[in-house]
Amino acid sequence: MNIIDILFIGLGLSMDAFAVSVCKGLAMKKMNIKKALVCSLYFGVFQALMPLIGYFLGSGFKNVVSSVDHWIAFVLLGIIGINMIKEAKSCEAVNDAMDVKTMLTLAVATSIDALAIGVTFAFLKVSIIPAISIIGTTTFVCCFIGVKLGSIFGEKLKTKAEIAGGVVLILMGTKILIEHLFFQG
Repeated sequence: MNIIDILFIGLGLSMDAFAVSVCKGLAMKKMNIKKALVCSLYFGVFQALMPLIGYFLGSGFKNVVSSVDHWIAFVLLGIIGINMIKEAKSCEAVNDAMDVKTMLTLAVATSIDALAIGVTFAFLKVSIIPAISIIGTTTFVCCFIGVKLGSIFGEKLKTKAEIAGGVVLILMGTKILIEHLFFQG
């Protein structure tokens, strides 16, 4: 898996957090840089932390499942992508609160899928530090932009972002499967 693949996975994973960030921006009366940075930092850190945890969990099992790792990656990415598409919903439940409890809940909820990606990374022997750095940075940037765009455009952008993120993850899973089946013997 190359850096471009990781970047696309990072973009796909960040779309849930991006969508919530759009909602946060929509809930603000006026764009607030400090709130945008706090929101982006929470989501970026958790999107990087969860794959790391998943990687360590998956590392314990990679020798057992190495013959089917490509199928596991395909299925996990497909399920996560399909769920993102199905769960594209409104901003009604999100407000502009930035307290620790609210932000931790949102950060964990939007990064659970990244845990499964970390397991996949272990199976595919991905260098985890560069991968989580790319994912965390990508999420941070996307979320900051999301808050700004939410304050401008609102609800329409959020649903499209989640659908696009789901499609990207499904395509990445398909790419991994095709590469393994047809190009790696």
